[in-house]
Amino acid sequence: MASLEQSRKLVTEIPGPASLELNKRRTAAVSHGVGVTLPVFAVRAGGGILEDADGNRLIDLGSGIAVTTIGNSSPRVVDAVRAQVAEFTHACFMVTPYEQYVAVAEQLNRITPGDSEKRSVLFNSGAEAVENAVKIARSYTHKPAVIAFDHAYHGRTNLAMALTAKSMPYKSGFGPFAPEIYRAPISYPYRDGLLDKELATDGEKAAARAINVIEKQVGSQNLAAVIIEPIQGEGGFIVPAEGFLPALVKWCRENNVVFIADEVQTGFARTGAWFACEHEGPSGIEPDLICIAKGIADGLPLSAVTGRAEIMDAPHTSGVGGTFGGNPVACAAALATIETIEQDGLIERAQQIERLLMEPLLRLQAADDRIGDVRGRGAMIAIELVKSGTAEPDPALTLKLANSAHAAGVIVLTCGMFGNVIRLLPPLTISDELLAEGVEVLTGILAEL
Repeated sequence: MASLEQSRKLVTEIPGPASLELNKRRTAAVSHGVGVTLPVFAVRAGGGILEDADGNRLIDLGSGIAVTTIGNSSPRVVDAVRAQVAEFTHACFMVTPYEQYVAVAEQLNRITPGDSEKRSVLFNSGAEAVENAVKIARSYTHKPAVIAFDHAYHGRTNLAMALTAKSMPYKSGFGPFAPEIYRAPISYPYRDGLLDKELATDGEKAAARAINVIEKQVGSQNLAAVIIEPIQGEGGFIVPAEGFLPALVKWCRENNVVFIADEVQTGFARTGAWFACEHEGPSGIEPDLICIAKGIADGLPLSAVTGRAEIMDAPHTSGVGGTFGGNPVACAAALATIETIEQDGLIERAQQIERLLMEPLLRLQAADDRIGDVRGRGAMIAIELVKSGTAEPDPALTLKLANSAHAAGVIVLTCGMFGNVIRLLPPLTISDELLAEGVEVLTGILAEL
C-alpha cells in the first residue's frame, strides 16, 4: 500500500456523498443503539491522518479512542499479523496452547510497574479485563465488595457498568446491575479547588476523604478491591492530586484490599510512561493488578490482567479464560506493538507531544476564560470548557467546538461527566506539523464561537 500523505485535505463537505450513502446503509442495517461521533467512513489511516470514503484526509486526534497509539497499520504490526494469519488464526489457548500467548504474558510481566513476581492472563476487551480483575481479587481475598470512584468509566458489560459512574449513555435503562459495588470521591483538582484550595493540591487529604467514605460505608473487612483509573478517561481526563494514589495503595496494603489500576486508556506509552502509575510518587506505584487493553495490539482486540503472582494464582484452575482470549493474531500484533514502542522511542515521543500540546493550550487558557482547565499527561490532554466568568460546565460550547472541528477535518472526542471536556489522543506517530495544525484549527474555531 502506498504511504498515506500526511496532510489535511478536504475534497468535499464533511461528511461527503460517499459517506452519506454508506450512512444510509448503516441506518438500515446497524442497531440504532450504536452511536457515531463523526459519520465519515474510514478507508485508510496511518501516521496522524485518517482518509475517508470521499478522499478527505482528516487529522486524527482520537486514535480510535486511544487504540492506535503507534499509528494505524504500523509496519511491524502489519508484517507480524500477515505472518501469523498464514500459520493459524485460532487454537483456543485453553485447549492447545501456543507460544505467542506466553510471549505476550512474559512481556507484560516485564514492562508493568514493580519488581515482584508477576503473572498475566489475556482476554479480548477492556471490560473483560476489568470483570476478571474483580473475579481474581474476590478469589484472593474471599471478600465481596468493590470500590469504584466518582466519574469512573470501566466498560459496558454488567459488572463494568455497575463500576462506571455515568448513567447516560452507558447505564440508563440497562439495570439491574451487579451488587456489592460502592463509590468514593475522586481527587479532581480543578473542581475540588472551587471548594477547598488545599484539597486541590494535597492528594493525601483527598485520599483521607475517600478512605473515610470507604471505611464508614463499606468497611475494609468486606472489601475485596479498590479499582481506579490513574487518570480518568471518559470521566474527563482527571489527573488526581499528587499523593492521592500512593495513599490509597498504602491503605489497601494495610487492609488486605487488592488495588486494581484500570490502565485500559492510560497504558501502553500513552502518558509518557509505559503505564500512568509510573508517574505517581517518587518512583511510581505498583498496583496489585493492572487492567490493560486499547493500545496493546494496535487495533486488534486484546486485553490483559497482569499482577502479583500470589493474587493472579488465586482462582481455581479454569476459573478464568475464554474462547478467544489471547488470540494468536492479536498476540502477534501486541508483540510487534511492544517492539515498535521500544525501538522507535515512542515513550519519549509521548512526552514531546505533551509539551507540544500543553504550551499552546495553556496560552489559550490564559487568554480565554471559557477554558476552565487544561490537564493530562503525554498524548492524553484535555480542555475543560466552562461558561465565561464562571466554573459552570458548558456542554453546548463543547459540542459546537467538536462538531466544527470535525467539519474542518480534525477528529476530536468529547468526554466528562458534564459533557464539557475536549480530549486529545493523537497517535504517537503524528508529525509536529499536523499536531500544531490541529491545535490551530481548534483555537480558531473557539475564537469564532
